[in-house]
Amino acid sequence: MKNIFKFAPLTCFGLLTLTGAALKENQPNVVFVITDDQGYGDLGCTGNPVIQTPHLDRLANESVWLTDYHVAPTCSPTRAALMSGHWTNRTGAWHTIMGRSMLREDEGTLGQFFKNAGYQTGMFGKWHLGDNFPYRPEDRGFDEVYRHGGGGVGQTPDVWDNSYFDGGYFHNGRIVPAKGFCTDVFFDQANNFIAKCAKRKTPFLAYISTNAPHGPLHCPQRYMDLYKGQPDRTAAFLGMITNIDENVGRTRELLKKLGIYQNTIFIFTTDNGTAFGKDVYNAGMRGRKGSEYEGGHRVPF
Repeated sequence: MKNIFKFAPLTCFGLLTLTGAALKENQPNVVFVITDDQGYGDLGCTGNPVIQTPHLDRLANESVWLTDYHVAPTCSPTRAALMSGHWTNRTGAWHTIMGRSMLREDEGTLGQFFKNAGYQTGMFGKWHLGDNFPYRPEDRGFDEVYRHGGGGVGQTPDVWDNSYFDGGYFHNGRIVPAKGFCTDVFFDQANNFIAKCAKRKTPFLAYISTNAPHGPLHCPQRYMDLYKGQPDRTAAFLGMITNIDENVGRTRELLKKLGIYQNTIFIFTTDNGTAFGKDVYNAGMRGRKGSEYEGGHRVPF
């Protein structure tokens, strides 16, 4: 498998500049995972002495990755640049609230670019670039969409009183109930999409965008128990990341089982600096999410 423990929009855009003949001969699948509020220091492979992320550490060790990669200090601006290939101020998404998080209608997206190249496109989890037509992911090139609304589970305009456990989500525009923890649900939906595409021998883009470890800080108890001795808030934050790590491992194993591991590019990154991990380990950096200092915008990739 071609692993890229980072994301520069040009990476995926570059795939689409290949000639039509080359694309038809060997179109690589792309799995793109981006997490929310996880900073550079919130991984074992970057030196964190507490967190347990064996699957992401293994991915990093097998991958091409950069050590000085920077994004915007908050999520929607990063996601807009990621989707469009343009820096955030040009995209119209320069904040996270009050209508300032909508990606301009005239901006292209990864979903559209990949779809135009013959890919099936799926988006799972957090969008945060507009919740009404024509800004939703299903309006922007994604064939299969399973997401929460707003900037987080339960935030306006998400499902009323939504929860991280047994919540309700938008599946291709319709609200459907779910069972289980939100991160597990989003990865399960992505894995189902991947399996269907593999069965049809159709190249795919699976964009998996977790709301975790964004607050409110909730995760299954067994993950919190891994961090006994830490304050509850810290244990939940770290536990949410370990849960993501396990899901990444499950998806990579699925790719092997389906026989598409060697023809899949796997990308992992995060949207801004750490929100709650700074007091545990911040890789020697100053600042956190929202800061102009390095800790606010240097992220793992």
